[in-house]
Amino acid sequence: MIQAYRVDGMTCQGCRKKVETTLSKIDGVSALYVELPNLAVIEFEGSAGELESLQKALAEAGRYTIVETSFEKLVISKEEAKAKLEQSDNDSCCHHSAEQEIKHTFDESDIGKYYCPMFCEGDKVYREFGACPVCGMNLEVIEGDNVHDIIYTCPNHDEIQQDSPGNCPKCGLELIPQETLRDDAPDENYLQLLKKFKVAVIFTLPIFIIAMSEMIPNNPLYQWLPQKTWNWIQLGLSIPVVFYACWMFFERAWTSIKTFNLNMFTLIGIGAGVAWLFSLVGLIAPGVFPDQFKTEVDTVHVYFEAASVILTLVLLGQLLESRAHGKTNQAIKELLKLTPATAIKIVDGEEKQVTLDQVSVDDFVRVKPGGKVPVDGTITEGHSDVDESMISGEPIPVNKDVGDVVSAGTINGSGSLVIKATKVGKDTLLSKVIEMVNDASRSKAPIQKLADRVAKYFVPAVVIVAILTFIIWATWGPAPAYAYAIVNAIAVLIIACPCALGLATPMSVMVGVGRGAQSGILIKNAEVLEKTNQIDTLIVDKTGTLTQGKPSVEEVIVLDEAKDTFSSENPEDSIAALIASLNQPSEHSLATATVDFAKKKELKLKDVSHFKAHSGQGVSGRVDDSDLLLGNAALIKRNRVHLDKTVLSHAEQYQSKGKTISYLAINDSVTAFIVIGDKLKESSFKAIQRLKASHIDVLMMTGDNQATAQHVANELDIKFEAECMPEDKLNRIKELQGQGKIVAMAGDGINDAPALAQADVGIAMGTGTDVAIESAEITLIKGDLLDIEKAYKLSHKTMQNIKQNMFFAFIYNGLGIPLAAGVLYPVFGLLMSPMVAALAMSFSSVSVITNSLRLRKANIE
Repeated sequence: MIQAYRVDGMTCQGCRKKVETTLSKIDGVSALYVELPNLAVIEFEGSAGELESLQKALAEAGRYTIVETSFEKLVISKEEAKAKLEQSDNDSCCHHSAEQEIKHTFDESDIGKYYCPMFCEGDKVYREFGACPVCGMNLEVIEGDNVHDIIYTCPNHDEIQQDSPGNCPKCGLELIPQETLRDDAPDENYLQLLKKFKVAVIFTLPIFIIAMSEMIPNNPLYQWLPQKTWNWIQLGLSIPVVFYACWMFFERAWTSIKTFNLNMFTLIGIGAGVAWLFSLVGLIAPGVFPDQFKTEVDTVHVYFEAASVILTLVLLGQLLESRAHGKTNQAIKELLKLTPATAIKIVDGEEKQVTLDQVSVDDFVRVKPGGKVPVDGTITEGHSDVDESMISGEPIPVNKDVGDVVSAGTINGSGSLVIKATKVGKDTLLSKVIEMVNDASRSKAPIQKLADRVAKYFVPAVVIVAILTFIIWATWGPAPAYAYAIVNAIAVLIIACPCALGLATPMSVMVGVGRGAQSGILIKNAEVLEKTNQIDTLIVDKTGTLTQGKPSVEEVIVLDEAKDTFSSENPEDSIAALIASLNQPSEHSLATATVDFAKKKELKLKDVSHFKAHSGQGVSGRVDDSDLLLGNAALIKRNRVHLDKTVLSHAEQYQSKGKTISYLAINDSVTAFIVIGDKLKESSFKAIQRLKASHIDVLMMTGDNQATAQHVANELDIKFEAECMPEDKLNRIKELQGQGKIVAMAGDGINDAPALAQADVGIAMGTGTDVAIESAEITLIKGDLLDIEKAYKLSHKTMQNIKQNMFFAFIYNGLGIPLAAGVLYPVFGLLMSPMVAALAMSFSSVSVITNSLRLRKANIE
């Protein structure tokens, strides 16, 4: 006989194995299959499958309970169960599944850390060796083959993608994982650079002291050891700097030369490499150099300190850049940390704490007071205030009730909530925030192409200038002419390094995208960030964009002759309570609006009997001892209830404004009518006025009727087109683009998706559909039009910042190259040493980084 059971109490693979081993030892059990979270299928003979014997065995093994159930409840068919049992039997082991290898997936940064082989806490890793806190088994080290495939890409050439780390074959830059944001992992690149920088400083500092000691009268170092010995010491100290800490710069330089993708590392590699090799040859074979290269004690001038200091300063710039990258992503990392590691899942009425990967769509989870919401979902039980500041930026908690939507990472207030999961894992809003910001930080704005083009021609031009500098100094310079020539040529190569130029755009873009995310504005790519600054036309949908997108009660009108029949001081509330009571059984959106209206006013609702829904017209029923009829004029007339022309005329005034009217008849007499509409968002008028003040033309295109559209357009003082189909919006955008307009489209529905995709800048309301959000380049999490103006300001400030950065880059290079070449020497006798050139070059990069980080505090309100 084959029977299905539900086993409660299994929380991990260790539990599953223990349950399977225990049950397999029971006499009469011929085949067995156990699977998490609670499935057990047993084939047995005689009384082996009796619950009493099964439960007794499991009670001795641990805190497990077992009950008979149907296959359907365990989401498995009887045929599938038989197949699993047969497979188990074919493997000659009734607990074969217990021996199956558990596969883990880890990121590269987890290599060297430890995990539980029983998968007790999912893919959780531990920094130190020890025993699993859940099952007690020894932790195992994470080897390289445990790591799942990671796609590595070049920051400058996103077409370069490979499944292993390395350097870009075009420019030599180190490839970075596409998934660069992690919630708990340290920035490995930054830590590695920091380690190399410490090594570089430790060895460069004594080289610098030895070299600078020559400026001290009666050099005390030369009294201890001869100059030649100190030169050999400098060589030894420079080797760890050149061949370990900064060797990556030479690799990148060689790659760029081979592929002729010249960049800043071309100059660094050539400049520092020539200085070090010149010094090495001068130290080993001084006889090959003419006397003008030599000192008074017949040693050749060496520049180990120049090469080491240059490389160390460049490494400092790389370290600062890596740190800045981490800072721009810090806000998003903080959002990631807000997602709890576990959730309280409700299974068959019982609450169990599980890891997030055990929560699926349509599961129910409980969020206790003060707890963090683990998934995106809809509240099915309870009400509370929810802090959504980490998602929307609003500091005031939002009141949430049954039917309201909540997002992962938000913080529950004082009430207990039961949430039905609608999105889990990578589909949650938080995960999409991470994905969009990641994509945007790796993308390039069109203005970046200018910087790339400049760098492409700038580098060979600098090499030519360095060669000319060498020739001029070697030909007309003072003795030792060749020494001056090579030093000044090296200085030109170093100070001209376009580090700042390379950082100018990507740094601003990354900081700008991060600043937008903090304000609830998600920007998909850098190109959109630039285009937003050029918008001159905005097309907006009405429902859900300008309006709230859901019906709400705006007014309750009680007829004068009916007011005396209500003893209450407020007959409108009495009518609202009656209407809401009647509408309780209905699932229609208009009915829901009336019930919500009554609840907000804290009106007491009554039971309804004989309820009946009349399709397309309204509802009827009995409340207290009164027969109620609620619906449109057609329903009233069909039931032969008199509807006075004066009442009709009054109602038509509202209908002309696009409102929906429902008449209430009590005991065959029309007593009142209720006005239901889609209210304008409070911010819509202010947002439109601000956009118009920014010289942006606003056009509303809606599928709603002419009267409703006219009313909304009049209130907002904008142009409009009504009764538009999706293709109408699409074609209108194409027409405006044909006139040279830069068009933005703001919408929230599936019908807006084609227009959002066609627009130069598609703006989706975060409160809208997934299709709209996926089709747009910008998502406004709060669904507030005021954020469009914020996005516009952010774009403007970002472009300003990029231009400032480029100014810093060009001004440094423009002034620095002639100074390094020695133009001041004939008049003032001033020369720039390679070390000073390296310091100036690094300072230019620091200036760009510092200026970019100012965007984090930019005022876009």
